[in-house]
Amino acid sequence: MIVSAQQQYDEIGEAYEGFKALPLEQYVVVPSFLALVGDVRGKSVIDLASGTGFYSREFRRRGAAEVLGIDISGEMIAVAEQLEEADPLGVRYEVGDVAELRPIARRFDIALAVQLLNYAEDVATTERMCRALHRGLKPGGELFLLNQSPDFRFDGPTPERYGFRSELTGVEVETGPQVRTTALLDPPVSFIANRPRRDVYEKCLQAAGFSELTWVPLTVSEAGERAFEAEFWSDFHANPPLEMLRCRA
Repeated sequence: MIVSAQQQYDEIGEAYEGFKALPLEQYVVVPSFLALVGDVRGKSVIDLASGTGFYSREFRRRGAAEVLGIDISGEMIAVAEQLEEADPLGVRYEVGDVAELRPIARRFDIALAVQLLNYAEDVATTERMCRALHRGLKPGGELFLLNQSPDFRFDGPTPERYGFRSELTGVEVETGPQVRTTALLDPPVSFIANRPRRDVYEKCLQAAGFSELTWVPLTVSEAGERAFEAEFWSDFHANPPLEMLRCRA
């Protein structure tokens, strides 16, 4: 039986914040995703699968006029709200399932979907999520996604030296193989999701009304190149574990 995303992330809770200190997140994922989204000053942002609110807070600090974070895990949202209380930025949060999202009164300039579509159990659910993302955006608004690379080779170089282990569980679902990802913290934190095929992303996003789909590779930041020898990043370059995607409503 597959444990739901809600159950998995309720158990992870505030340990999720620790992911951002691991080399892959600190030196590759976070700087790459922030650069992809770019200037948010004066714009409204909806962060779907917001987790503990890392990107919600970061884009608010970078000048977003309004940020709403939504996550399926009540525990994740509780952590996000505690962080907001400790350092008030004006970010709003609520618990919600993107596949069954309530109608939102307004539309946003920018939508974020970090590790969201890999929790859809089938193509129909993936498409429902994509339609919810599209409904949340103004016409011409942009959606930015971050997900496991559809081309990641499980028999190739691993991301373990960067803080993560990624393994096939042996289960295949309609959208692609099921994957167990472990953040190598102390203690390690694991979660199970799917790795959708590239065509699943593209067909579901297009069916929901998105256009201008562009896949964007992650890059090692200058800080990451300074912090480690060039050889350190060779496994990442040989087999990138993650990939980004942008498109327009």
